[in-house]
Amino acid sequence: MEPLITQADLEQITAGIQAKYSRVAESPEGHFKYPTGRAGLEALKYDTALIDKLPDEVAASYCGVGNPFSLDEIRRGDAVLDIGCGAGVDTILAAIMTGPEGKAIGVDIVPEMLQRAEANLKKVDLHHVTFQEATGEHLPFPDDQFDVVISNGVINLIPDKDAAMHEILRVMKAGGRLMIADQIMAEATLKSLKDRLSNWFQ
Repeated sequence: MEPLITQADLEQITAGIQAKYSRVAESPEGHFKYPTGRAGLEALKYDTALIDKLPDEVAASYCGVGNPFSLDEIRRGDAVLDIGCGAGVDTILAAIMTGPEGKAIGVDIVPEMLQRAEANLKKVDLHHVTFQEATGEHLPFPDDQFDVVISNGVINLIPDKDAAMHEILRVMKAGGRLMIADQIMAEATLKSLKDRLSNWFQ
């Protein structure tokens, strides 16, 4: 039987993600095969009216594999949680849609990304957005807090997806909406656990 992921493996995954995304916090260009920046937002068919509300520097920090907002609408007054918020672009867009009656919270495990998110937040006139450090497996919120949970290209990076989904369902209100854009592997997986770990965050 193949060994389970150990604590040392988890630390390796976390260190790899933090090393890569600390560089991405400076600029996402050249780090991904999928679109980034304002061109990425346009290519992924984000609402043009929303894109136009983003300052150029904020839009430039966008990186995501898809458009979670294409799955359902964000309503005025909604409470939205963004798991793996990165530089905070999706969180900020969600907050624009909720209006001041709602709120948007972004969580991430990379301090540099959270710093970029805070810097981006200072460039927009929104006062119902917060960012904090947290993992998807351990969300620091009470039960039944959010109308919507979004995530963009992050759930695939979380080692314990069962725990992450349990946490998402715990913090989401009854009848809440889960809007995830993510990547899946369509080809055969690497057989070696060591090889899979080394490619976890590529």
